[in-house]
Amino acid sequence: MYLKRFPLIRSRLLHTTAPARYFGPCKTTEPTFDKILIANRGEIACRVIRTAKRMGIKTVAVYSDADANSLFVREADEAFRVGPAPTSQSYLNVEAIMDAIKTSGAQAVHPGYGFLSENAGFVKRLDAAGVSFIGPKEYAMAAMGDKIQSKIIAKEAGVNTIPGYDGVVRDAEHAVEIAEDIGYPVMLKASAGGGGKGMRIAHSASEVHEGFKLASDEAQSSFGDNRILVEKFIEEPRHIEIQIIADGQGNVLWLPERECSIQRRNQKVIEEAPSTHLDADTRRKMGEQAVALARNVGYNSTGTVEFLVDKHRNFYFLEMNTRLQVEHPITEYITGFDLVEEMIRSAAGLPLTTTEQSAVKINGWAIESRVYAEDPEKYLPSIGTLSKYQEPRSWRVENDVRCDSGISEGSEISMFYDPMICKLSTHGATRADAIATMNHALDRYLIKGVTHNIPLLRDVVSNNDFGLGRITTAFLAEHYPGGFKGHRLTSETAGQLATASAAMQFI
Repeated sequence: MYLKRFPLIRSRLLHTTAPARYFGPCKTTEPTFDKILIANRGEIACRVIRTAKRMGIKTVAVYSDADANSLFVREADEAFRVGPAPTSQSYLNVEAIMDAIKTSGAQAVHPGYGFLSENAGFVKRLDAAGVSFIGPKEYAMAAMGDKIQSKIIAKEAGVNTIPGYDGVVRDAEHAVEIAEDIGYPVMLKASAGGGGKGMRIAHSASEVHEGFKLASDEAQSSFGDNRILVEKFIEEPRHIEIQIIADGQGNVLWLPERECSIQRRNQKVIEEAPSTHLDADTRRKMGEQAVALARNVGYNSTGTVEFLVDKHRNFYFLEMNTRLQVEHPITEYITGFDLVEEMIRSAAGLPLTTTEQSAVKINGWAIESRVYAEDPEKYLPSIGTLSKYQEPRSWRVENDVRCDSGISEGSEISMFYDPMICKLSTHGATRADAIATMNHALDRYLIKGVTHNIPLLRDVVSNNDFGLGRITTAFLAEHYPGGFKGHRLTSETAGQLATASAAMQFI
C-alpha cells in the first residue's frame, strides 16, 4: 500500500563533490549482482550507492515521506516510498521493504547500519524469498546480537572477557549479590542493547538497586527486552575495536584497530586508526582473538569486535557488531580496502579480494569526526534547514579529506532521525599530519541553519591531551564536566589576541 516508484534521476547531475578514490580502483571483475536494494537512508545509503556504481551494480533506494527529496533518493537508480516519517512505519516496515524488493527485482539487500541491519528475522525473510542479504548469516547475527549469549560464545572461542555473570540477572537483589561477588564498580547493561542505552555504572549496593531499575526500564522501552547483565567496570578504559572481514569460503582477516574512546553518553564522537595505545604484539593478539570468535560462529561479511582496554593493555571482549560500522571510513583509509565491496563479494559467494593476513598493512593515520546537528553543550539535536552548506576539500594531497554525508544545501535535518550531518575523515602519513588536516578541514566547514558541534570537535582535536594520545572513554566528561561552553583561551593565546588588538589601533 505504501509502494511508489520515484522517477529515475542520474546522480552525476546532482552530486557536486569530487569523485572519491579512497581505496583505489574497483578490485572486482567477477559478476556479483545486477541490482541491490539499500534498506537505509542518509549518508550510509549514499556510501553503499558509491561502491555499487563502481562495481556496475544498479541501486534501489527506499524512502519515507520525510526523505522524499533526499540526496540518496536522487542518487539511486530507482526509489520506492515505504511509508510516513516515523521509522516504525518506514525504515522498519519490513512488509513495505519486501514489496519494494519484489517490485524492483533487486537480487540482494544492503542494510547499512541501524534499522534492520542486525535483525535476524529480516535476514530469515530474505532467505525465504531467495534474496541475498549483504551481511552475515542469520545464525551468526542472532548469536552475536545477544550480549549474554555472545559473551558465552566468546569464552568458548578463547577470547578475553570481562569478569561478570554469564546468565540473566533475575532482579535487583540478584544484581547486588553478583556485584559484591565481582567487586565494585560494576556495569549494568542491557543484554539486547546498543548505542549507550540501558547502561549504568554502580559503585555500591544502593547504586546497583537504583541502576538496575533505570537500566531495565530503559532497555525495555528501547529494545523491548529488559534483560540486564552485570560485569566488572574497567576503570580508565579505552574503547578499541577490531574490524574483521570474512567470506563464505573460510577466509577471515583482521584489520588494524580503531580507537573510539572519545564518546558522549556512550556514543562515539571522534575515532582514529590505528590507536596510540597499542603495540604490535597487543594488536596481533586482539586481531587473532577477533578472528577466532568469527570462526566460532561461522561468520561471513564485515563485522567489528569491540574491546575495552585498560592502561596496562589488558583487553576484554565487549561485544560484536554484525554489520558495517559507522566509523568504517578510517579503516578504509589506512588499509585500502573498500569494505562495502568486500561485503558484496561475500554475499555473492566470492572470496575476499585479499585472503592472506600478511597482505594487510597500515598505511598512515586517519581520524574521523562525527559532525552532528546538535547543541555541543547538552548534546540536544537541532532541527531545521541547511541554508548554507559547504564541505571541506582536500588540502595537502588528493583525498586527504573525506566527507561521508547524505545531505546538501537546502536539506532538512529532521526530528525523526539521527541528527548526523557528516562523517568527516582525514588521512596523513603520521598522526600529526592527520590531526593538522582535521583542524584545517573543520575550520573550512560551512554550516548555517542549524546548531552544530564543529566547535567541540575542533576543541577536542586541538586539545593537548588528545595530541599526546592521553584519552579514555571519560575524556569528554573530564575535560568538559559542565558540557562544552566554547573554546577556552590559554594565557598565551589571550596575550597574542591582546597584542593584535593593540596593534590594530595603529593601522
